[in-house]
Amino acid sequence: MLCSGSDGLEILMGLYIRQLLAGREFAQSEDFAVQMANFVYLIGDDLKRECMVVDPAWDIASIIAVAENDGMKITGALATHYHPDHVGGNIFGHNIPGLSNLLALRPVKVHVNQLESDGIRQVTGLSESDLEKHRGGDEISIGDIKVKLLHTPGHTPGSQCFLAESALVSGDTLFIGGCGRVDLPGGNSEDLYQSLTQVLGKLPEDTALFPGHNYARKPVSTIGDEKNDNLYMKVGSLQQWSSLMGNSW
Repeated sequence: MLCSGSDGLEILMGLYIRQLLAGREFAQSEDFAVQMANFVYLIGDDLKRECMVVDPAWDIASIIAVAENDGMKITGALATHYHPDHVGGNIFGHNIPGLSNLLALRPVKVHVNQLESDGIRQVTGLSESDLEKHRGGDEISIGDIKVKLLHTPGHTPGSQCFLAESALVSGDTLFIGGCGRVDLPGGNSEDLYQSLTQVLGKLPEDTALFPGHNYARKPVSTIGDEKNDNLYMKVGSLQQWSSLMGNSW
């Protein structure tokens, strides 16, 4: 199953992806959610009817309801990084529901990069035992679907993306037409350059891109389209990158 509005992209049969936009498809009463425009994902095995939630935040009951209405059982959570708009917590005076609320309703493990675990525990209040720590390159299974965890530092030290078959959920590392900012605590411009060019840029060009925010005119792209059209994926050297990022932030 492929989410609606995917511009005809083909995903391997058996892979389930549901793209949910905060403020529109859930958390509709939250004005701040509308402003932040986060995407939450359900990803898993359409045949085994198992899925995990990527970056559960804003309205946990509604996210669970979508999964259940699709006949899917939530077996875990995947966190791209520790920022509260993705995992819950306090930001700009707003207390956003997130991982702690999910675990209260569905006691599952949260899969995090090992470098992000402290930040996630700090902003969510989760305990060490709630987390499953990973290194870049680890694989997990959701039913019979293999998901590769790609360590993509830059936006935060432990940012990670999730590659399932020919679909990439990219969090705040790569957007459609943009990339994650590096001027927040833990951000590193050179790390992000390496993540974009040496990790995500090396993926097959027909890899479908599912970003962490709705910042573009379309909700889904491909790695090939981003390499052709996204200024931040077209930079040819670290020197050019440094000049670009210096002017961007």
